[in-house]
Amino acid sequence: MAHEPISIELEARTIPECQDIPDELKFMGRALQHQVDVFEAVCNHDIVLDLAPTGTGKTKAGLSALLHQSPDRHAIYIAPTNALIEQQAKAAEDFIQSSQGKLKHIVKAVSAKEVRQWSNDRVGSRPGEKLYNLLRDPATIFPEVGAKRPLLLVTNPDIFYYATFFSYHKLDKINLATSFYTQFSTIIFDEFHLYDAKQLVSLLFYLTYLHVFGFFQAGRRVILLTATPEPACEAALGILAERGVRIKQINGEEGSYQIPSQTAVQLEIRPQVERDELLKVLADEAARRFSTYPDQNGAIILDSKDHINRLADLLKAHGLDQKFGRIHGSTPKKERVWAAQQRIILATSTVDVGFNFERDPAPARQNLDWLIFSARDRAAFWQRIGRVGRVLGKSQTGVPSEAIAYLTEKAWEDGLSSFDGQGGRNALQEKLTELKCLDRPFLKAYWQSEAMLETARPLLMLEDLMDKLPEAHYVPKLFETIQQVLGGKRDWKYYQGRMKTLQAAEKIARSSPKDLAGDPLRWVKPPYKWGIVAAFLKSESPEDWEDLKSKQRSLKEFEELFRKKPDLAEGLVNFSKILNSSYAPLFQFRSSLFESLHIKDPRGFLLDQAEETELDPIHLLRNYEFSSAGDAIEITGRAQSTYELTFRLRYYNDADSFKQTKLNKLTAFQDCQIQRSLAGALAPTPLLKELEKHWLPGVVVSTIANQGVIIRLRKQGIASYPITVDCDDMKKQYTIFPGFAGIVTAALSGIKIRLMDEEDFWVV
Repeated sequence: MAHEPISIELEARTIPECQDIPDELKFMGRALQHQVDVFEAVCNHDIVLDLAPTGTGKTKAGLSALLHQSPDRHAIYIAPTNALIEQQAKAAEDFIQSSQGKLKHIVKAVSAKEVRQWSNDRVGSRPGEKLYNLLRDPATIFPEVGAKRPLLLVTNPDIFYYATFFSYHKLDKINLATSFYTQFSTIIFDEFHLYDAKQLVSLLFYLTYLHVFGFFQAGRRVILLTATPEPACEAALGILAERGVRIKQINGEEGSYQIPSQTAVQLEIRPQVERDELLKVLADEAARRFSTYPDQNGAIILDSKDHINRLADLLKAHGLDQKFGRIHGSTPKKERVWAAQQRIILATSTVDVGFNFERDPAPARQNLDWLIFSARDRAAFWQRIGRVGRVLGKSQTGVPSEAIAYLTEKAWEDGLSSFDGQGGRNALQEKLTELKCLDRPFLKAYWQSEAMLETARPLLMLEDLMDKLPEAHYVPKLFETIQQVLGGKRDWKYYQGRMKTLQAAEKIARSSPKDLAGDPLRWVKPPYKWGIVAAFLKSESPEDWEDLKSKQRSLKEFEELFRKKPDLAEGLVNFSKILNSSYAPLFQFRSSLFESLHIKDPRGFLLDQAEETELDPIHLLRNYEFSSAGDAIEITGRAQSTYELTFRLRYYNDADSFKQTKLNKLTAFQDCQIQRSLAGALAPTPLLKELEKHWLPGVVVSTIANQGVIIRLRKQGIASYPITVDCDDMKKQYTIFPGFAGIVTAALSGIKIRLMDEEDFWVV
């Protein structure tokens, strides 16, 4: 059934300017009311949320909090992407320099790439060692900074996560975690509504830690910047407020002296259509606007990099080569500057965060006159519509803008078809809030399942560090509070036991055969042995597990068996490797299957100006033809049709054994081969061997029994792949969900998943 587009006029927006700027902020010249409100709220609130619209100076609002801290205290600014780190570091430097001596911070942009490039001559080569010494004294890494000064560390959520969750090298993780928990008097999280479920877990754990351990009472301040707060996150913060954390929300739009911030927008909402039809419509529309309105600038923002690049081919066919620019995750920094100057900008979600489409020279009116975009969820919709028609600080503010938004067809089925287009922004916001298809269900689902196990890692580390110290009683209190915040149902003993088992498996899996010889439990601490032995027996020998559980046989007896029987010891080691590999994605920040590859693109299939960049191998395999010679990978053509990626697994047993022991179970498969095919025919490529993973974590499910779920999740962007299992007696096709996002979402959608000890995965 065809769904009719919906037209609506979004009224122009304004933002209040402050008429009575505090003396401390007068160096800013002019200030918006929300910037002043944030500055003042920091005096007597622990957490301040700035909810001002996109493009209205929330960065400066957050940085104003630095004026309250002691002159010798460090601060940290967490930008959501690597692309924004340098931009926000430059904004911070400008703010500090303009403060007329009130702030004396050294600003350092820190990503994993930056840390690797720092000299190894001063403090060693380990990234964690370098980062710790930077926090201890910036002059240790950068002697040119001179006398000891406070540091403003501008970094990304990855580094913040690995530091606060004790995930750096064993020689550095305690020092670094201690620094991140104790040394920053001001913490600013930018655009945190764009954080995924795992990123939000680390943020909420950190906030809970600050509360439970009394850092807020000691003056620690946290600033959260977002234009579109996530309801689940607001509810979590509400739990902290009930526990006594002083939280202040500033909406940014209350004030008497209003100035224009966004033009009126004539919006048309259309149902999503198939790729080829969509791209043809977009190319024709962009070409029409280019020729009909020569003084206008516009952008097209889509969720798929492949769609953007295929759209680029169509625009070239319209004669618009070098008249548009592409901005996506693989666009080099210098090329982004060039692309932003073109009359048509093609972009992915890369521009959702902090990208202002600035032009040189700056036009008197908005930088974007029109915008076409797709949106999978509510947050993306409002984030993207906020990109068009920005006129804050412009001299010409009355020229309307236009936008076309593509939403899933399910939105009409969920009730969008009843919307008459009247009532402006408020009416549209109310209607979109009602549409369940625009929710982010994975967020709460993850929090109430394995997120509690993820937080058990730092909790267990803190428990060990504080054993027999007066502060030890804070750890169970911290667990109980984070349990309330995330909505978990199991007690600390449960997660403590599971985490000890996983850490024992990690220890065994990473030990050398020489270390394990004769005694696979040699390097496992006594309190951790019970869990790994119990999990192994539950999985491999339920009768022995019953004996251990009922105390008919002791743990020492089983330890002795492992020492005496090499085949049993080998089974425990193999079990530990599988268990460790299957849960590895839970403790990794990024969900990609493979590391990015360095590629060359001399013919411009991916890039407009540059010829080399980094690219995700999955995207390369699905969408391009390429050649590989040594370390060089060169794109030679665009795939006429998208390749299908499949995995192949050799299982050394019969098909019934696979069904009984591996199907619908969170596990890891050894030596899976990856293949690509087109219309059922294999398409060999020289790159595939290099991409084979020794252990592929995931859940294999029946394709036929779960076909509806698989199709629905793929439409939502949840990756799954066909996998051929080659058993001793037959071959069979299944579907594999790799990585925790897919696994949790599959469980949420009704696929029952087991753990290796035969417990259910869904543990709310």
